Amino acid sequence: MTPVRTQYSNLPRHALMVCAALVENPINLGMLCRTTEAFRLEALVLSDLKLAQNRKFRQGAVATHRWQPLLECNPQNLPQWLCQQRQRGYTPIALDLQPQAVPLTELCFPERAVLVLGRELTGITPAVAAACDQKVAIPQYGVVQSLNVQTAAALAIYAYIGQWGMVAPSLAPTPLAPTPLE
Repeated sequence: MTPVRTQYSNLPRHALMVCAALVENPINLGMLCRTTEAFRLEALVLSDLKLAQNRKFRQGAVATHRWQPLLECNPQNLPQWLCQQRQRGYTPIALDLQPQAVPLTELCFPERAVLVLGRELTGITPAVAAACDQKVAIPQYGVVQSLNVQTAAALAIYAYIGQWGMVAPSLAPTPLAPTPLE
């Protein structure tokens, strides 16, 4: 086994949780698992942990569910769960196409955040949106003003990483030794 895999559980994680408790499609959830694991995020929140056993989830996750921490929150309890996370020092941020949302390019992410994703087609409920401290949207210029939830989440996660990114020492590229000039 490679050193990265044997040390993996001890490596630091980014303090971003992706809350996909409203997302229903197992393929989207599996791809979200793959994305959250790729960026070593603190947790992916599902409506039911049993979803990680779904064949379509696992196809999208490509085994990343083995390494990515998963949490569970029933969608009916989501406003209360977000309040609990706020008390723990996290800022809930709704990723949604709301008129008052800040464009993703202008958002200054707090280091400890919960990125809340909406249900496919219908988005984030008013109760969940009200439980979020900030709203963020991805500016789009095409006729169809929507992105797949996994794609939208990946863009927002990458923006977060751009602001709070880290490279674990064991994964950092090592500089090449200078070669003597002849």
